[in-house]
Amino acid sequence: MSTVFRYSGHSLDEMDRRGIPLEIADTVLRHPEQIVLERPPRKAYQSRVDFGEGKVFLVRLIVDDTVAPAVVVTVYRTGKIQKYWRQS
Repeated sequence: MSTVFRYSGHSLDEMDRRGIPLEIADTVLRHPEQIVLERPPRKAYQSRVDFGEGKVFLVRLIVDDTVAPAVVVTVYRTGKIQKYWRQS
């Protein structure tokens, strides 16, 4: 069974403001490289993404999955990959 998601108005505004296309956010949400606990009970769905600028960013979607459908609270990208990446 796959999880159903919806984007909050805030997350859509932040994607627009930060230049993160919906297609990239959807890909990270559906196929994250990692899901890590972030301010429980929220989770960060995250993946490393090349935006075609010669630099890889970590795209993080903060998700509240305690509600149905799960809500993407905010979305951002960062160059500080090591700060957020969890080693297995």
